[in-house]
Amino acid sequence: MLNEKHADAVELSALREYELPELVSALPSLDLSSFKYVSFHAPSTMNAAFEPTTVELLEAVVGRGWQVIVHPDVIVDWELWKKLGQYLCLENMDKRKAVGQTVDQLEPLFKALPEASFCFDLGHVRQVDPTLTEAFLILRHFKNRLRQIHISDVNSDSRHAELTIEAMLAFKRLAPAIPPTIPVIIESRVSESQIESEIQLVREILDDDNRGGRRTPNLTQAISA
Repeated sequence: MLNEKHADAVELSALREYELPELVSALPSLDLSSFKYVSFHAPSTMNAAFEPTTVELLEAVVGRGWQVIVHPDVIVDWELWKKLGQYLCLENMDKRKAVGQTVDQLEPLFKALPEASFCFDLGHVRQVDPTLTEAFLILRHFKNRLRQIHISDVNSDSRHAELTIEAMLAFKRLAPAIPPTIPVIIESRVSESQIESEIQLVREILDDDNRGGRRTPNLTQAISA
């Protein structure tokens, strides 16, 4: 779907534990030549017994130089995940999760994984703090670790949703604090016919001529249904 759209990056997702081995084994056969940036989302729920297998499989992913996006609440053995080094990319969490929502909650995670990078989910942080105070604090505190942005609205069920006017206005406030070189992954759950229009909405949020003609990559995420 994305090969026919104005997208130059993709985040491959194995959001369920059982999807991970199949996706990793398929990587050599995937034609990703049209994308300048590729990242990989690890399972968002995981049995602790599968954790060593997960990290072993993800080592093949980081061997490609891709960031591996991980929800910190799935991590049990912190030493094990250090194998992924700088390619381990921790994501801030939505209000359902007990960890990873705020600066105070993220700080000890990065102390435990000092080489890890950061994926900043704008929808999650807006749900946790609609004033965006926490969002600006997170950006200031972890700017040197920032490698990728997730953008979408997040509904009352904590599910990613298409962008609303309210979300767009909020994210425009954050845009000047996001370096223009940081890849942006659109997590909106939309139909194929809506992909181009959602990309355009993200351009409106992040491309600001008043800030020197900001240009960010057009990015979308393949989300398992």
